[in-house]
Amino acid sequence: MKYNQMGRSGLFVSEICLGTMTFSGENFFGGAIGTLDQKASTKLVERSVAAGVNFLDTADAYSAGQSEVMTGQAIRDLGLRRSEIVLATKVFARMGPGVNEIGASRGHIMDGVARSLERLKTDYIDLYQIHQTDLVTPVEETMRALDDLVRQGMVRYIGVSNWTAWRIMKANAIAGARGQERFETVQAYYSLTGRELERELVPMMEEERIGCLVWSPLAGGYLSGKYSEGGEGGAEGRRKNFDFPPVDRARGEPIIAAMRPIAKAHNTSVARVALAWVLSKPFVTSMIIGARTLEQLDDNLEATKLTLTADEIAKLDELSAIAEDYPHWMITRFKDQRLPVNK
Repeated sequence: MKYNQMGRSGLFVSEICLGTMTFSGENFFGGAIGTLDQKASTKLVERSVAAGVNFLDTADAYSAGQSEVMTGQAIRDLGLRRSEIVLATKVFARMGPGVNEIGASRGHIMDGVARSLERLKTDYIDLYQIHQTDLVTPVEETMRALDDLVRQGMVRYIGVSNWTAWRIMKANAIAGARGQERFETVQAYYSLTGRELERELVPMMEEERIGCLVWSPLAGGYLSGKYSEGGEGGAEGRRKNFDFPPVDRARGEPIIAAMRPIAKAHNTSVARVALAWVLSKPFVTSMIIGARTLEQLDDNLEATKLTLTADEIAKLDELSAIAEDYPHWMITRFKDQRLPVNK
């Protein structure tokens, strides 16, 4: 297991992060994500930690808080030292019927962190993330509230998920001007069938040294190959009841077809090839994996040991490439004009 620096911080996290969305999924999308009980959830945490994973990611939204409860219980049941684990959770989702029980306002953030700490039964959260974009609350209000949490010791680092690059830059610029904590991570969707991240977010993260945490690297299981032509899963499984994130199957099928011989050459699974491709990208700090079974988890963890050849990566890069939009095609067209001329 490799460990990468989280943004500009001095904290190191494993290249694999265990996502706990599958914990007690009975109240989450009708159980489509997963319905693991405490015993099964604890076993997943145990196996992950044994493999070197030190990073766990949850959210208050997952199963209406039950994922946080079970994640915290697993840590205690296994007798893990709190300092061994980098524990991340999120705030934003609607957590009650009240008009203010949602969003990134100071009020909801303060209410949310108190309840998350109670559910997790911990004194602090290592990484506290704003889960979605709030188009109402000024970013100044959000950043001040998060800075207060760090200063009060309830939170150690802050991050964001599902935001645009310009909004993250604005938030961090405001925080920097005021001497406040900045976002150290961006949790974003990235996979062989979803590379839009590369347009704006990746250049921003690289320039600003912000950690990239990838969610759904298998595109909701689609890139396991189970749901494509010749797959074993057919129409069953998660995507039968929860077809998310969106996938362009016309583009996806050739990618999966190209992964099958690569997987055969390495005597491994299609899923591992898709995960190894994500891990090959230098801007990826940690890749979040979720599992319903120990077998799925073991297969995903083995992706850290799979090294694709340069030709294999190049082939998958070419097949999955996204079309340049404006102004990127204009930048590409004229970028060489500014380079020094060799005489």
